[in-house]
Amino acid sequence: MSRFQLLIIVLCFLIVAVDGFDTAAAAFIAPAIRAEWQLTPAVLGPMFGAGLFGLMVGALVIGPFADRFGRKPLLIFSVVFFGLASLGAAFSHSITELTWWRFVTGLGLGAAMPSAITLTSEYCPERKRSFLVTIMFCGFTLGSAMGGLLAAQLVAEHGWRSVLVVGGAVPLVVAVLLWALLPESIRFLVLKDPRSTAAARNLARIAPGADLSGAVFVGPKKAKGLPVQQLFSRNLVGGTLLLWLAFFMSLLVYYLLTNWLPTFINSGGASIQQAALITMMLQLGGTLGGVVLGLFMDKVNPHALLASAYVGGGLCVTAIGNSTGVPGLLPVAVFGAGFCIAGSQIGINALAAAYYPTASRATGVSWANGIGRSGSVVGSMVGGLLLSFHWGFETIFAIAAAPALVAGLAIFLKGRLGSGATLDAAPVAQIAQEG
Repeated sequence: MSRFQLLIIVLCFLIVAVDGFDTAAAAFIAPAIRAEWQLTPAVLGPMFGAGLFGLMVGALVIGPFADRFGRKPLLIFSVVFFGLASLGAAFSHSITELTWWRFVTGLGLGAAMPSAITLTSEYCPERKRSFLVTIMFCGFTLGSAMGGLLAAQLVAEHGWRSVLVVGGAVPLVVAVLLWALLPESIRFLVLKDPRSTAAARNLARIAPGADLSGAVFVGPKKAKGLPVQQLFSRNLVGGTLLLWLAFFMSLLVYYLLTNWLPTFINSGGASIQQAALITMMLQLGGTLGGVVLGLFMDKVNPHALLASAYVGGGLCVTAIGNSTGVPGLLPVAVFGAGFCIAGSQIGINALAAAYYPTASRATGVSWANGIGRSGSVVGSMVGGLLLSFHWGFETIFAIAAAPALVAGLAIFLKGRLGSGATLDAAPVAQIAQEG
């Protein structure tokens, strides 16, 4: 690991941190919006759903362009896009207007995440790839947790719009850093030109002593057909479908909790500030879970590890519904759900990045995230529906635990299929000098 590689991980960490902050912002400000505009819980559902639907569309439609134009250009565009959209949302005058702005913000958020995962995986050493990708992705849960911490202060002192202003201004600063410091993927450069001088310069920053003058790189090869078609090739299709199922179920339960826990807790008698702080435990648990699970993914069978974690997450979600009357159980159960479910969600991003070859990696990660985002849309809408039935919390959270168990089963079955595609058939570090 060189300082250059660490710089890339830090920059991608910042990207997913502001992504996580802006994604979670709606949940933390929802109780204040509901109180100011006198809304019912069911009316908030479309606002949550619109942002997550935008995330899905951004991942499916915009994210794959990173395989055509490069990781860096798409990342800068996406970060600027969702930063400006968040600023626009801060000046909304109705729930309808805010809902549209959340959709537009989601487009940029959905496009940024897969490219950050892809670029990180392409610069990490193979023996530490899962751990380093999960460390980078922990920026998402940490950014989400920071959203809860800041929202608890900002909403009380400056109103809910201030949270969106912060969520718009910070990404614009990050975009300037990306333009100045972020390199393009070496594998992407070699895929476009085996004699790429830019690839040689980037490799020289990793290994300053190497003589790469006039080098011809042997590495990833262009595949036939569109990148999306490549996801359904004979050696990838089974893993692709199981990854999609795992992403869908994982994000369904995660966003059900992320978007509705503050409202559930607030309706149980806690203040808005207390609800935000307890919900923050979900993201903190996810951050620690991502680090711990990522560390062990490089040492043990990652599929068995993540499948077990999802089962544990389902048990913790059930415990949330049974926390009434048990002092201290609620924050512990929320933390455990975050550790297992959000931590595993971080882990399966690393699995997806390692599963696909360079020519279709950004597309593979983007579509897995996009399909997962459709689950997050369902999860965001289900919360309002469950509340409308006036069921007890025990029943609601028992139902919410089921998707976590399905995600665990999908990951277990993917592991039974084998490793699928390796990162690339030939490592980019193999070079042949001309002459």
